Amino acid sequence: MTGWLAYASIAIVLWGVVGLLQKLGTNRISSRSLVVWLTAGFVILLPFFWSQGGVRSLSRGIVAMGLLGGLLNGLGSWALFVSLEKGAKASVAIPMTALYPLFTVALAVVFLDERPTRLEWIGVALALAAGAMLSYEPATNPGAGA
Repeated sequence: MTGWLAYASIAIVLWGVVGLLQKLGTNRISSRSLVVWLTAGFVILLPFFWSQGGVRSLSRGIVAMGLLGGLLNGLGSWALFVSLEKGAKASVAIPMTALYPLFTVALAVVFLDERPTRLEWIGVALALAAGAMLSYEPATNPGAGA
């Protein structure tokens, strides 16, 4: 297994567990409180990453971009937590939010002048179809099955 694939696999497993913990958390505390504890978890990791070097030599622009990314990540997490708190199924909401790269593709086309290939556009279409199928819930007939 190549180095990047090992780390990607670890991320898949960890984020899968995180999705479960997020749903369990929103069953017990508010979405705002969960964001606070999520942030605390990141803060706990700071000494480890700081000790790895390279952090002190970053330009202000890079630091600002990182802070903006962190802010947007925190707001996105909060929005997910609110959806879970309001009753979304973790098995639907978590995978749906994992479709965020589709928005990244659109932004890359507009702002970075990237041109996805035909095969990549097919992948985008399949991801959109998967999102639609995942979120589909058939109408229930209150009088049936009783």
